[in-house]
Amino acid sequence: MSFAEQILQFQQSLGIKVTLPAGVEVMNPYQDDIALSLCKQFYYKFYNDRNTRTLILGINPGRFGGGITGVPFTDPVKLEVNCGIPNSLKKKVELSADFIYKMIGAFGGPEKFYEKFYISALSPLGFVKDGKNLNYYDIKELQQAVEPFMIRSLQLQLEFGANRDVCFCLGEGKNFNYLNTINKRYSFFKNVIPLSHPRFIMQYRRKSIDVFVKDYLRKLTGE
Repeated sequence: MSFAEQILQFQQSLGIKVTLPAGVEVMNPYQDDIALSLCKQFYYKFYNDRNTRTLILGINPGRFGGGITGVPFTDPVKLEVNCGIPNSLKKKVELSADFIYKMIGAFGGPEKFYEKFYISALSPLGFVKDGKNLNYYDIKELQQAVEPFMIRSLQLQLEFGANRDVCFCLGEGKNFNYLNTINKRYSFFKNVIPLSHPRFIMQYRRKSIDVFVKDYLRKLTGE
């Protein structure tokens, strides 16, 4: 099976069947026919091969990016304009996607970037509470409840054809600490390298975007 076929099979199998804290809901775009169709177009376009790729792991999908397109850190605008995949979704931009695609552009464009990297998240499904995005670590009971799901999801994705020498983590705080903890337990990767989270950059360091793009490129290319 190609990398694309394995991703799509994995996405369609995703589900969380444990009791979650009160008010927490799972966001699963892969149950939506439109998102699933867009994912098929995206992954067959950029991943229809058997190349080994390096994982970049975020936290979990948000409502305006991967939570509606099914493609991590890719909002409807980036999917159409940057990736060449037209869609009928409301063209609302997402801050993290803005940074990621600026970085991808500096790398050489989606074709060059995606042939080397696979972006996912510690939890490939998102969470909402009171109509707002929720990180898996925001509520201790949520993290504990979904930990088996996250570990199993990572194990499955490693089988696609992943580089086990290094993984990049989006977020230098709680996400990085958690990934380090489970990596010590399961030895997923020899090394985990943190990157500043795109949301943090866009909210608090916007004037230094170019500096962060260069930092990403330096770390991703090992230069």
